[in-house]
Amino acid sequence: MGKQSLRVSYKGTDFKEFFTIARIYRRSIPSLMGYFCNIKTAGRAQLRHFKIHIMKITRPGIGKFLSFLVLFFLVIPFFSFRSHFSDSHTNSSNHSNTTTRAHALVAKAAAHFNLLYDSLGLEALNLSRDAYEYAVQGFLALQANGLVHNSEVLSIIDFSLPSTAKRLFIIDMQNGRLLFNTFVAHGRNSGILMATRFSNRVNSFMTSLGFYVTGDPFMGRNGYSLRLEGVEHGWNDHALSRSIIMHPADYVSEEHIHRYGYLGRSEGCPAIPEALDQPIIDEIKGGSCLFLYAPNERYLHRSSIIS
Repeated sequence: MGKQSLRVSYKGTDFKEFFTIARIYRRSIPSLMGYFCNIKTAGRAQLRHFKIHIMKITRPGIGKFLSFLVLFFLVIPFFSFRSHFSDSHTNSSNHSNTTTRAHALVAKAAAHFNLLYDSLGLEALNLSRDAYEYAVQGFLALQANGLVHNSEVLSIIDFSLPSTAKRLFIIDMQNGRLLFNTFVAHGRNSGILMATRFSNRVNSFMTSLGFYVTGDPFMGRNGYSLRLEGVEHGWNDHALSRSIIMHPADYVSEEHIHRYGYLGRSEGCPAIPEALDQPIIDEIKGGSCLFLYAPNERYLHRSSIIS
């Protein structure tokens, strides 16, 4: 395609010129923060198109440093390849090469967004590093496939923790902030203090692991609630038919813990404290990524998103 140069500017600061062999298209989307690069690579048989959302991280003290790392390590590897399509290449081989590059891009992005785990002190808050890294991996994969429409936040529920721990983490992925860390209930048949059993079956009253995409809020019998769509076949794709939603509950409270030694349990829904229902739901509604994690070997080895 020929070499072109692009000077990237962030908050008035020029990083450097990046010399590429791919044509670069830049555009701004008013409803989202950050920078977008649309990169098209053309072979003889087909045209492949990628969109990368280079998120801004503006946490004081590390903002420019992390922004540069994300920009550098996401963009440079992708721009540096050369297409070697010959007449003998088939559509199948082109597709395979494209898929390999896409997977490599997701892996590279995940490695650098994992810097947030340390900068936000999530280990001190007892969020499992495995839970966070799997969540980032799935978040990027779902975004690359167009399933995430609210890419500003990532929500993680870490069921490796007991219900007496604050195991719901909601992270602002664009600005590098922890927005919420609070209690969340699991299904009553998943366990008492710990959630150890999981199911996708209707009327199981168990929690379903995996990745969800948030829907629209509504007023239900439990109050201000949020629809959840499970996106993993066989693991949580019955969420809508099971009426699995995020909703407030009076049994999700420190008072309940002090009285019984554990949180109350739901019919499979991730129930949250009553005092936080509106701020949490309004923050994550509209197509954000929610990940329900447990150190369940069966799920971790068979999930189509993270395995």
